[in-house]
Amino acid sequence: MAAKEERAALHSNRLVHQTSPYLLQHAHNPVDWYPWGEEALEHARTTNRLLLISVGYSSCHWCHVMERECFENEAIAQVMNAHFVCIKVDREERPDVDQVYMSAVQLLTGRGGWPLNCFALPDGRPIYGGTYFPPAQWEQVLKELHSAWHTDPQRVERAGEKLQLGVVASSLVDVPTERISLDQAMLDELIAAWEVHFDREHGGPDRAPKFPMPNNNLFLLRQGQLSGNKVLLDQVELTLDKMALGGIFDQVGGGFARYSTDLIWKVPHFEKMLYDNAQLVVLYSEAFQHFKKPLYRHTVERTLDFLERELTAANGLYHSALDADTEGEEGRFYVWTKDELQTLLGAEFDLAAAYFNINSKGLWEEDRYILLRTVDDPEMARTFGISEAEREERISTIRSTLLHARDQRQRPGLDDKCLTSWNALMISGLCAAHNAFQRDDLRRSAERTMTQLLSLCKRTDGGLWRSTKNGASTINGYLDDHAFTIEALIDLYQITFNEAWLTEAQALMEHTIRHFRDTTTGLFHYTSDLDPPLIARPMEVHDNVTPASNSSMAKGLYLLGELLDHAPYRKRSKRMLETIAPTMASYPSGHSNWALLAQWHTYPMPQIAFTGTDALALRQQLAAYPIPQKLLLGGTLEATLPLLHGKFLPSSTIFVCVDKTCSLPVATVPEALSQLP
Repeated sequence: MAAKEERAALHSNRLVHQTSPYLLQHAHNPVDWYPWGEEALEHARTTNRLLLISVGYSSCHWCHVMERECFENEAIAQVMNAHFVCIKVDREERPDVDQVYMSAVQLLTGRGGWPLNCFALPDGRPIYGGTYFPPAQWEQVLKELHSAWHTDPQRVERAGEKLQLGVVASSLVDVPTERISLDQAMLDELIAAWEVHFDREHGGPDRAPKFPMPNNNLFLLRQGQLSGNKVLLDQVELTLDKMALGGIFDQVGGGFARYSTDLIWKVPHFEKMLYDNAQLVVLYSEAFQHFKKPLYRHTVERTLDFLERELTAANGLYHSALDADTEGEEGRFYVWTKDELQTLLGAEFDLAAAYFNINSKGLWEEDRYILLRTVDDPEMARTFGISEAEREERISTIRSTLLHARDQRQRPGLDDKCLTSWNALMISGLCAAHNAFQRDDLRRSAERTMTQLLSLCKRTDGGLWRSTKNGASTINGYLDDHAFTIEALIDLYQITFNEAWLTEAQALMEHTIRHFRDTTTGLFHYTSDLDPPLIARPMEVHDNVTPASNSSMAKGLYLLGELLDHAPYRKRSKRMLETIAPTMASYPSGHSNWALLAQWHTYPMPQIAFTGTDALALRQQLAAYPIPQKLLLGGTLEATLPLLHGKFLPSSTIFVCVDKTCSLPVATVPEALSQLP
């Protein structure tokens, strides 16, 4: 019996009753883990023990390393069990807990990441923490903290009191006394501060590791289109080319890894996350509409193939992630030796070697190769004396051969919970791909996924559950669950003209305003007022690998305000943007979703209404054109939106309106395009 199986036979802790794959990974550690909850907190209070709050996620490489080295170590576990109440947290299920204790560790150390290990007083106030600890250091920290707590508890209490004040302060947002102008100058200032950090050789930022940051690139793409700034368009094109051709993109099976460890997008951190791939479908779909590059179409198609093949759940939603590790090695599932490739491909090896850089460029470590491309160059076909069409056909066969062979390997671990917020991002991705490629199957998939999401994750009080798995939906939803779902519902309306989606969006918006809004700033808390309080109530305002939940809420309020002609929503959205605007230029890449909203205030935002029996057909014709910002609405005589009143004529018609002023109705898409500002 393997060592891990022996430990599983010896030990089981409270995590065995959880559904989170990450928590279940630790269910047979010798550590007496608790899940986050009142049982653990009460035990800490009654025994006067310090809390250890250890946060990670199932596809985290260094989380696995620390588990093997520390949490599976019997001697270390004895120290942990004797002196601490140990809590394991899945940061994807409980991002509220993660945010609070990540803030504390960042205040203490100046950095953060996962695994996150934070020690706290019995009442939850943090006192010390860090990320990964090697075994000897970890054991030393455990003993020193236990000693300090029992020899000088007042000093430890003071540290907790001071650090809690810092965590609370870090969640506060200053309300500006003067409102900044939402204009071109504001966006110009933001771009000027951002451009100095462009990597103009490899794309993305001028540092490693490199994250895809789809929302950043989406803003830069639209800003380049709206302002005519070719520098921005060139930067986005360079970034998207390099990512799609690099090792960060799975050249065999499709889909993007979480980030590149280097400057050139070659060596990925091999975990694959739903939220990255969903947003990258949006980005590459919009980029295809502007640049018309087949590479971008193929990237979207292969990403969608990956998502359907490897992350689609039996319930019709999407699983969360694939692990980076297999057989105890990071990336083992995805890399190849030359001997393997020669044996599998035979006579096709030379073509594959040239196409996928099975050479010094693709060589990684231990004589293994990461498949990547350096150029999307049709000329390569001619060096083999074949046509471009024949090359593509043969490369397709090579991919299929390698994919089949790879499927025989031990597969990466699957995080099979379905998160509401990430599934909402996926629905928006399907809508964007439908827009770009006019594929009705993607529209149907978006509708099915939303129907299932609402069926499984809508609460009886009108809010949303955070997570669903095996028929059980759990954890009251957070702000991103509600905000991203509202945006996805609006996206669905704009590709279907089914007003039922807007009805759902408005109901969710009203629930969110009731339970999440902060009346002081006009922004929204990350947690509902229905949730048990933490030591601080987090507020998420900075855009990161996903948009900030507040910037998403502000966009949802704006769009619903426009579509429903509801002035209070528009007013709230604008107040939120004005609150954040003064700080945007100081941290441009952390405000890209806010900047997308600022574009709607800076450049004309045309409302394009399609009415009559051919409304959807006309709308689909328009999708082929790169219009960086627009609001689409329409339908037949049954449509009830205020903006459609008086717009039904005997034949199908298009109305282009800007700032509540409509041009003369026209019958064709080219005529409508000529009326756009």
